Formats: sequence, structure tokens, C-alpha cells
Amino acid sequence: MKRVYVAMSGDLIHHGHINIINKAKELGEVTVGLLTDSAIAEHKRLPYLEYNNREIIVSNISGVKNVIPQKSRSYRENLIAIKPDYVVHGDDWKIGFRKKIRNEVIEILDEWGGELIEIPYTKDISSTEMNKYLNQLGISPVDRCKKLRKLINSKKIVRVIEAHNGLSGLIAENISYEDEKGIREFDAMWASSLTDSTSRGKPDIEAVDLTTRLRNINDLTEVTTKPIIYDGDTGGKIEHFIFTVKTLERLGVSAIIIEDKKGLKKNSLFGTDVPQTQDSIENFSSKINAGKKSQIDDEFMIIARLESLILGFDVEHALQRAYAYVKAGADAVMIHSKESSGDDILDFCLKFRKKDSVTPIVVVPSTYNHVTEDEFISYGANIVIYANHMLRSAYPAMRETAELILKNKRSLEAAEKNCMSIKEILELIPGTK
Repeated sequence: MKRVYVAMSGDLIHHGHINIINKAKELGEVTVGLLTDSAIAEHKRLPYLEYNNREIIVSNISGVKNVIPQKSRSYRENLIAIKPDYVVHGDDWKIGFRKKIRNEVIEILDEWGGELIEIPYTKDISSTEMNKYLNQLGISPVDRCKKLRKLINSKKIVRVIEAHNGLSGLIAENISYEDEKGIREFDAMWASSLTDSTSRGKPDIEAVDLTTRLRNINDLTEVTTKPIIYDGDTGGKIEHFIFTVKTLERLGVSAIIIEDKKGLKKNSLFGTDVPQTQDSIENFSSKINAGKKSQIDDEFMIIARLESLILGFDVEHALQRAYAYVKAGADAVMIHSKESSGDDILDFCLKFRKKDSVTPIVVVPSTYNHVTEDEFISYGANIVIYANHMLRSAYPAMRETAELILKNKRSLEAAEKNCMSIKEILELIPGTK
């Protein structure tokens, strides 16, 4: 019997997938290469169902003989192992980044005389549209909370952007960019204390209390489905931190990052230009441990932010603290620096990885913004946070708009240069009509 290979995600099964399998089983014995979670996450959202659950579903579809994992978008490994007579796929991958994958499949099949069979794309059905519909329905707090760990386990790097209100949250939720390598999007949102304070015209000294900051969390959770990482500053007193963890976990926040400093909060990027005092390893470890014990579910993450490099200490000082915080229960470590080269960050990552290959590393390249995500991956980082760029870009645009109106005594010039149309703003938010 001829061997037939079909690759699929198997997450949102619809009749388009069944059409492909029906065609494949007419040609011979069907093996489905089921994309792993990490293979799917290479260029799009995480699957709703984990691999094991998808495997059960696909293996029970009539006509499917075997189900094997496909560990990347490339078919190469599985095709060489199976040497199928046919590969069956829809005809919707002839353009865009998937064209490269298609060409590779044809090239490999030619080695043993295999053939690519393409069937017409099934109209009026789309996994992308189904995903949009599911996003509109929303997500439960429990499901949102656990998505961050799934992302860390599935992606080479988790891409996070700051969101300080519902509108910026919608951008983080929906924006994407496609090139020949695939589709990139943001995986999660950062609820920054700096931008929460600045957007309210307050200094970044913990002047905005938890209750006020939770309004932004509520705004984000109402209109988005992606994980949220909360900037917890120092975490406050241990006795108060316990309740902060419980509150955030209840709302569906995935993680809190707390820094190992004490006293009145000053923004870290001031460095040693302002008085800042690092907490003791013992006290900060106790805070982490108390927070972990207060959790209801293991999915919530407490991330320890290391301020050693900010305060003028060396990488070894930061490493000593990092190992201690992981021992105390920290789910990840964030290494921070105000140096523009980024060399100290990369040095930390390399040395930390030699001793600890498991604990996720978080980086925030505000000052060393020339370092690429690919470089961070090569040094062992897992999460990159673009911590304040949404607000920093919004303010100059709003200021210029106001100046143009004053300058010209009308809004024409401002509207033409900086503003979206009235129609676009009315149609921006779902449900406005």
C-alpha cells in the first residue's frame, strides 16, 4: 500500500481538515505528522489543546493509520524517515512564509519520486477566524494564568510588551508581523509600575497603590486573552505581599516580578545616581518563600528581579543572589542593568546557564536595545520584556498633535499627520456599532 503523509496542528478541527484526510486515505495508508506545541508556536499562537490531547483526537479520525510528532514547521525529518509516496496538503500555502516550506517538501520528495498532492482550499472555514471568535468569547482566569508556563515550555523566547490600558492591550493582543520566516506576535503583556504611574501623571515611587493599579489589570482582562506579568516593585512587606499574590492569582495574572530592594522605590534606571538599598538575601528569600506558600495553584509564577548590576555590583554578586532566590522558590530570575552595551547581561546569562539549565531567565532591554531576540536565545534567555515602549511612543505623538492644533488654530494638519479616521476609531472596538 502507498504511504501518505499529512501534517496538521489538529487543534481546531473542521471539515477542511477532514477533506484533506479523506483525499489522503484514497491514496494509501495515512500517517499524520502532528505538530508539537513548540512547532505551532514557531509562527502563531499556542494551541488550545496540548499535544497529547490533540493526538487522541486525530488518531480517532477515520482513515488515519498512524500519528507521529512533527517537531518543527519543516517536514524534512519525518519525510526522510517515512519516505512517503504522497504528501497531501491544501493549496493555500503557495504564498507567504509557508511557500518556503512547500518548496522544501517538493525538493525532498523528488529524491525518491514522491509527489505532492494539493487539494483546493475549503472556503468559508478558517482556523484563524475560529480563533478570533474564541478570543472574543474571552478566557477564564485559570486558563490565562497557566498560559505563561506553556509559552516558556513551547517557545524559544516569549515576547512581552507593556500595556497600560485596554487600548494598548488590544494592540498587544492583535498586532502581528509576517515575513519569509513566519508570523511574529507578542505572547504576553507587562503591567508596568512605571507606565501605570506615568499614565496617571504620578511619579514612579509606588505612589499608585495596588487597588488603583488593579483597574488596569481589570481593563486588560476584559478585552484580551494573553498572559499578564505584573510589575510588583519590591513587593512591599512580606505580610502584604502574600495578599498581593492571592489577589493577582485570583484575577488570572500569570506572574509577578519583584525586585530585591527595600525602602522608597526609585526607578532602577537611575542606578547609583539616587539612594537605593538592596535587600538582604535572607529577607528577600523569605518574601519569595512566603509568596509561594500563599498560592492556591502551582501555575502562578513569582519572578525574582536582581538589582545587583543596577547598584554597581558585579555579575558574581548577581549570580549568588540568583541561586539563592531559586532555592527559596523563585520560578524565574530577571536580570536588570542600565548599561548600554548589554555585555553584563549576556555574561550573567551564560554563567547562570552553566549551573542552572532549567530556571527561566527574563531580560528587559530598555538600555541595551540593540541586542536582538536571536542573541538572547543563544545566551539562554527565555523571556524578553519591552517594558515601556507603548507609552513612550504615545506621549510624543499626543504632544505633537496638541502643538499642531495650537500652531494652525485648527485640527486639519494634526488629523492628516497623526490621527486615524473617525470611522476607524468607531470601528476599532468590537461591539461599538
